[in-house]
Order: sequence, then C-alpha cells, then structure tokens
Amino acid sequence: MPVSPAMKQPNLYAAEFDRIGHRRRDNDWLKARMNDPASRFVPVWRNQSLVTNGAEGPQPVFLDRNQIEWDLDESVLLSLDGETAYFALDLSTAEEPLKTLKHGGEPQFTDLRTVGALLGPTEGALLAFARGMFYWHSRHRFCGICGHPTRSEDAGHVRRCTNPDCKTQHFPRTDPAVIMLVTDGDRCLLGRQKSWPLGQHSTLAGFVEPGESLEGAVAREVFEETGVRITDVTYHSSQPWPFPGSIMLGFHAKAVTTEITIDPSELEAARWYDRSYMLSHKEDDVFRMPRRGSIARRLVEDWLNGVS
Repeated sequence: MPVSPAMKQPNLYAAEFDRIGHRRRDNDWLKARMNDPASRFVPVWRNQSLVTNGAEGPQPVFLDRNQIEWDLDESVLLSLDGETAYFALDLSTAEEPLKTLKHGGEPQFTDLRTVGALLGPTEGALLAFARGMFYWHSRHRFCGICGHPTRSEDAGHVRRCTNPDCKTQHFPRTDPAVIMLVTDGDRCLLGRQKSWPLGQHSTLAGFVEPGESLEGAVAREVFEETGVRITDVTYHSSQPWPFPGSIMLGFHAKAVTTEITIDPSELEAARWYDRSYMLSHKEDDVFRMPRRGSIARRLVEDWLNGVS
C-alpha cells in the first residue's frame, strides 16, 4: 500500500512526547513524583478538560500538588518532560469539581473538541491522552471475564481483576477506524449526517471489523454508505480521536464508479463536489468543510492544495 509523504506532519492530538512506560511499575518513583512540587496534574471531569481563557486564547490548566484536594491513588501517569512528570486526574465523581481545585482566574471544564485546535500540539495531545484513558477506565470497572471489580495498576495503564481465581489484566483499548477522501479527478465525495450542524459535510468513515484489512475496510465502508466502488487506496496519516476512544486511520482513494446510492441509516446525503467550488465557496448553511483540527479536514485540504 503506498504511503503519502503528508503523513510526516502530525495531526492534531498526535504530537509525540515521552510516555515514560518503563516507570509505570516503579511505585517508589511514582509516589515521589506525585508529591514533587514540579509535577503537574491534568484534571478531567466527565470526559471534559480544564481550560482557561488567556490573552492568546484558551489555555490548558495544569495544576501542582498543592492546588488539588483530591485522592491521587488512581491518577494516570502521562509523560515526563525533563524533570516534570504529568499525571491525569479524574474528578468525575465530584458534583462541583472546581471546588476540589485551587486555581486563580476562571477555569472551566469543556469539550476538548471545541478548543483542541487552538491549543499547542503537545498540550492538546496530553489532554487527549488524559481524556481517552479515563474513558477507558470508566468502561472497565468490572472484569469482562468474571464480573468482579477491577483495580488500577501500572500507573493507570492496566486494570486487574480483583478475583484471586481470575486476576485477568485489562489493557487500554483503541478502536481502529478508517476515514477516507474518495476522489474522481477534480471532484471529491463528501457526505453528511442529519445530526450535524447545517451545511456540515465530511469524508466517509467507519470502524474496522475483526479479521479485516485497512484497505478492505476503506472499500467496504465507501460502498456500504454510498454504493461507490474504489481503487488505489493510499495511506495518508493518523489521528488519535478520544471521542470516545478511536484511532483514525486516514486514506485517499480513487473512484471506479461514481453513481451514488446512500444508506439512509448512515448518511442524510452524499454528493460529488468540484475542487473549484470548494476553493471559492464561503462556508454557509448550504456547505461547510469538516471541523477544523480533524483529520477529515486535513484530508480535504491536502487534496485541495495538491498534496497527495
């Protein structure tokens, strides 16, 4: 499968940082870091991230130990930057989470998708990592094998069944999903779902099924949703998408057939859009591009700009 040179530029939430995996079982090191004044904690409340409005726009709120009135036992080690360790902290059981924190200004918990594109790449990636980890924790409080409660281990990167006859380890999961821009010369195929904002359009996407290749998933999803057959599937790039827990695998593909027959259970509409129209059209309730910061937007913009 050909690989696009565009993948060299990371997408939103895909910035690299030291995940410090070899320290996750070092309990003495972890305890020392949790109490280190240099360490920072990334609060998450019911899948929302803590931000504040600064002079240059929204900024993430990272707190030190003295600013937190909360149990740190199930915090999750995220990364190490120099001497600064970053931990995620889940406040979801608090009805008024801001009262558990000591912070100046007016921070608020918000959906990361509304501010992610305005944050620095590493900051956005840390918030996405924290959100994704706690979503996984919230869905694995009980063992899927025997039904007993699980407990957090390895600095939050494993949950182990507490049943002594089971002891199954459960690891964080990410659901692979393909997302693809299908083109026919100077046209591209976009669709929309009824629940989206007026005019919002995007590329096609869907989850990979067990035993299925990525190329096979691309072809199947395009055909199921629009009836279009494709060829020349080319990998573009990927994007962590913790909304709630996916990795988006982006592709370009070329159409073999162009007649559209939509699946109304998947899409409200789909059609071919000319490159010239998309480059000249001012977004309105008739047509809007995919959300900024999404890999769908990146796929479309790279194609519009001639980046394959």
